[in-house]
Amino acid sequence: MPSTIMAIAAHPGDGMFTMGAAVAQQIHEGGKGVFLSLSLGERGSNTIPMAQYGEMQRTAMNNAAKLLGAETEFLTYPDGEVPSGDMIDFKVCDLIRQYRPNIVISHWSGSWHKDHQNSYMVTRDAVFYAGLKSLTRQLPAHGVRKVLFADNWEDAAQYQPDLFLNITPVYDNWVKACALFPMWRGENGFRYNDYYQSLAAMRGALANCRYAVALMSDPEQRTRTVSNLDLSS
Repeated sequence: MPSTIMAIAAHPGDGMFTMGAAVAQQIHEGGKGVFLSLSLGERGSNTIPMAQYGEMQRTAMNNAAKLLGAETEFLTYPDGEVPSGDMIDFKVCDLIRQYRPNIVISHWSGSWHKDHQNSYMVTRDAVFYAGLKSLTRQLPAHGVRKVLFADNWEDAAQYQPDLFLNITPVYDNWVKACALFPMWRGENGFRYNDYYQSLAAMRGALANCRYAVALMSDPEQRTRTVSNLDLSS
């Protein structure tokens, strides 16, 4: 039976636009999903006051996740100031132990965005801490089986996807969920709707299906040991 998947993103929009379809597909197959936003992305508008825009982002994520059947968590570090280090690592560790996902999706490290770079490091460290049985926390240890990195236009440096996920069954609902965000249609200068919908169609063409998303496995998890090359596929 499909397991729980957790999307760990610097900002709510990143979580839904780049990781939401994979979460939706996991839920469609019978699993569970949770979106963890490390900040509210409150500095994302040039016209709306930060406090107001942050709450708009929180509301959008809650409503979008509900549409997909997922849960939400927020750490609300200031936008642009998502830190790295043990303090945030342990907070994310505790949430991993609470929800016990087998799959975690987050940002790839090859980003020009500081929040995204730190989200990558936080995710790697939190997964490590969550699975460390000798680390005593309120909840018992939980080992994440697979870490994946999302296909994000801001994290493109040396991004090498090795997995295509067919999202055709959930594509329409995912687009509806994305459309709940104020920035989806390009209000803030970048046409997220055109980019990510076109990307899903392009990835689908490569994957021989209608719509797909590309994901990158943790390089350390690509290594396999086999005794027969005929059985290695």
